[in-house]
Amino acid sequence: MEQNRSYHFQIMRRAIDLIDAQPGVALSLEALAAEMNLSPAHFQRVFSQWVGVSPKRYHQYLTLDQAKELLRERHTTLETADAVGLSGSGRLHDLFLRWEAMSPGDYAKGGEGLTIFWGWFDSPFGPALVMGTGKGICGIGFSAETGEAHAMSDLTSRWPKARYVEDAERLRPWVEAAFGAEPASAPLFLIGAPFQIKVWEALLAIPSGHVTTYSDIADAIGHPKAVRAVGTAVGRNPISLLIPCHRALRKSGGLGGYHWGLPVKRAILAYESARLEA
Repeated sequence: MEQNRSYHFQIMRRAIDLIDAQPGVALSLEALAAEMNLSPAHFQRVFSQWVGVSPKRYHQYLTLDQAKELLRERHTTLETADAVGLSGSGRLHDLFLRWEAMSPGDYAKGGEGLTIFWGWFDSPFGPALVMGTGKGICGIGFSAETGEAHAMSDLTSRWPKARYVEDAERLRPWVEAAFGAEPASAPLFLIGAPFQIKVWEALLAIPSGHVTTYSDIADAIGHPKAVRAVGTAVGRNPISLLIPCHRALRKSGGLGGYHWGLPVKRAILAYESARLEA
């Protein structure tokens, strides 16, 4: 069973890379299947089981115009603090069963006295570097666009005085939850400045398959003029995917930036839209 899942995962990664490499070209089912060395019927069945929709439909979600469609159809405005969950921890606990944040004083120490475990894992969006403390996941980075060395340097530089220990097995149960059917069961340990954590809290409230704008987030956290600062805080989110910075778009419908590469952001948005449709 595990071998089949691993095999299907590798097929899907190659298929997504091919689709994403030619966003303006509607690759036929036969052409994609031939690249995977599978029959069209078998490839369509495997792909649909994995992502929830057909390869053709997923290709439509990958187009750049899809961001504008999301803003029109699934724009979460985050108009009130209650809607975002900032008025209390209850709604956030609905989204993630367990999370806590490092105190501002401890954050200012650059991770001094903190042990952070790390390991590399497969994910639906390429190799993922996952880091965590004894309390939960504190970092997820994707290396498909940036490379493994850059991803490692990026995350470790955020907490330069921490002690880093490679221990993938220690993190594996959390990672399997994060990349599996119940991501909300993965505990999180937020390490950031108070303003950053406010922004990340707002991101946690955006439902999967929906998007919001940087200005909406600024309004929701009570700093309507701090759109640029919000954008910086979104970009500095260390826990990719689980704290969904990929769901923040420009008012124009443009994707904006993404710390781990725009192709990864498009792939995640497409995957979430497909799963919601399915």
